Amino acid sequence: MIEHERRRRRPAVSCSLCRRRKIRCNRESPCSNCIRSRNEACIYETHTSLSPQKSIGHEQNTELGLASDPRECRESHYSAPIDGTSKTSTASTIPSYSSSPLVTSLANASSLPSQASAQDVESLKSRIRQLEMQLSRVTPKSTRSPAPASIATIETTSTEIGGTFHIHHESRLFGECHTVTRCVTHKTRLFGQSHWVNGVALFRDIIETIDPHVREETSKVVSGIQRCKSLARVIKFQRAPPWPSPPTADLPRKDVSDELVDGYLRTIETVYRILHVPSFQRDYEALWVSETKPDSAFLVQLKLVLAIGANVYDEKFSLRSSAIRWVYEAQTWLSEPQFKSRLGIQSLQTNLLLLLAREIVDVGGADFVWVSAGALLRTAMSMGLHRDPAHLPRRTKFAAEMRRRLWNTTLEIILQSSLTSGGPPFISLEDFDTEPPSNFDDDQLVADDAVSKAEDNFTQVSTAIALRKTFPARLAVAKFLNDLGSQGSYEETLRLDAELKASYRALCQTLQGYNSHTPSPSHFEKCATDFIMNRYLSCLHIPFLALGLHESAYAFSRKVAVETSLKLWCAAYPSSPIMASQSRRNHGSSDRHDLERLALCGSGFFRTSVFQATSVIAVELRTQLHEEESLGPIPLRLDLLSVLGDAKTWCLRSIEAGETNTKGYLLICLITAQIEGLVQGLEKDEFPKMLVKAAEEAEDMCLPILEDMVAQCQNKGTLDGLNQMSLSVPPEDWDFMMSDTLLNSGNAEPMNWMFNDETTYEPSLW
Repeated sequence: MIEHERRRRRPAVSCSLCRRRKIRCNRESPCSNCIRSRNEACIYETHTSLSPQKSIGHEQNTELGLASDPRECRESHYSAPIDGTSKTSTASTIPSYSSSPLVTSLANASSLPSQASAQDVESLKSRIRQLEMQLSRVTPKSTRSPAPASIATIETTSTEIGGTFHIHHESRLFGECHTVTRCVTHKTRLFGQSHWVNGVALFRDIIETIDPHVREETSKVVSGIQRCKSLARVIKFQRAPPWPSPPTADLPRKDVSDELVDGYLRTIETVYRILHVPSFQRDYEALWVSETKPDSAFLVQLKLVLAIGANVYDEKFSLRSSAIRWVYEAQTWLSEPQFKSRLGIQSLQTNLLLLLAREIVDVGGADFVWVSAGALLRTAMSMGLHRDPAHLPRRTKFAAEMRRRLWNTTLEIILQSSLTSGGPPFISLEDFDTEPPSNFDDDQLVADDAVSKAEDNFTQVSTAIALRKTFPARLAVAKFLNDLGSQGSYEETLRLDAELKASYRALCQTLQGYNSHTPSPSHFEKCATDFIMNRYLSCLHIPFLALGLHESAYAFSRKVAVETSLKLWCAAYPSSPIMASQSRRNHGSSDRHDLERLALCGSGFFRTSVFQATSVIAVELRTQLHEEESLGPIPLRLDLLSVLGDAKTWCLRSIEAGETNTKGYLLICLITAQIEGLVQGLEKDEFPKMLVKAAEEAEDMCLPILEDMVAQCQNKGTLDGLNQMSLSVPPEDWDFMMSDTLLNSGNAEPMNWMFNDETTYEPSLW
């Protein structure tokens, strides 16, 4: 039988010390017992409005100022809250300072107020407010469930091929086998969970298998990689303009420029709103008819637009060298020490375009865009873009909306660069109050009395608005993956998965709802937003992919990682056989190839997403072969096998389009060879020979393509000088190539070949 706690029906009239000792109290202040025990603070308190404090520990009592020992009563005050509307409660809480009993003081409390008692009441109220504030700070700490204990370990791997790199693991106490890769460290770089190198780490067994055999005299792997790297340096030297490169008035022909501008406006500008298109087109047309010297600020902005548009101009990225020069000119112009004059809308637009162009054209490495994005964020904040125009001095409708659009794009670049580089986003929802852009078409902004269109009407900013609604969920994912204080628990992964999918579902419904309207979202807008959302969903589950391959508790992450990777591949490579039917259905769309070219010819977010997707699919195929136990043929998913075969073609096409880093193609060839060996049922000792042969064949495919690029050089004298310096690298001089080589000798750490493709000829600025 459960005994219920007995409750008093009348207020306590004895002081706290007498009630605790269970002795008779004469109800004076101080009472006789307190006088004898030398307890100067004789307290009369009631528990009618207080809950038992048994759950509050001694340390919390001390922080709240509550005495846990009777001898400490003199340091505490009245702990019962005072309600001015209840005279009984108030009177029963305040002790009487007269020699008459407390009952008499209760009767006379309302009629004989004194100045001293009023001061005591105010002091009591003040003390209660302090206690409530302290309690509000302590309560979350006491009610929050403790984070699961974890053990962090660092696994160091060093091979002749891969060099030395460190994998940071975290294991929970409920089982040592449950380890998650938190980040990867190589030399001076630390890559967070969202960086694509975490997926490549799953193929360390291939590097360790082939490593002892590449040094054999009969192997051409070492010499082939040396030759590829040397040619790559020559090609990049040919493309790179001198530094600094002041802006010039040189532009392509009008018809070519028109195509490049159109390529930018129908792709990047539809998702990342930066320009006011009517104003830009007006100034662009005036540039060709005016005989005056063009404005340098607009000229730099135009060249960045041309550089981004050149990425989707053709499948070979034939204007790559020009695009690199235009980016160099813009960087030179922005590097001039004119800081105050550059704090304007036009300069911020140029900064945004420069970051996108650097990433897409691959100037300086896409990972380092995250570093510059931090400066961009602070520049925008210094201009007050993080405050909504409603809270700032009155501006025109045009100025207010452009500020909202530019802040919205700044947030997207900050978040996207965080996911690409594996660095923390360094932004939270509490850091800004700027509202999303209003649903205006660009030509509406020139009128101050313009009214935004209804949400179900499609405008030039509707896609950006729809994507902004998913920003909180995507930001939570980036913080979960890359923030230092993130616990990274699987329960949190599932919660973020539900939130991200809910926002993803709402985004799809919004964009699909525009299909019945005219105008409606372009094919690129729908594919790009779908691609972006799937990338966040894939990155969220990839840290648990390795566990999902062996532990059924994480099978959901394995399934999501594989399926989203397949979607990313199909979006970036619509020429794939598994997308043949949809490609025929969308044959009439003029921008059908824009996303494919953006991923094939460019770098950064879209390209690394595709490479990471192919890695995940390869891991799944390899795991299926290990899991199946059969005496006959092992059935594998045909769509995944198709991706693995097409990935080699895709990487080779990327090199033909001007990519000088051949290591991605080499790794895909090695992965494919390993899976083919598993399908054939080869013995373990047969794999090294097969992998070495695959590496040699991959180099034989890449060398002619790189040699053709070098042959296109117009300046024969410069090429001869470079050949004498860079094409004859001694085998032991790996330091000269360590930024982008596969093999290692001595203490050099050439694992950078997985991370970047920088050369010693690029200016130190990059």
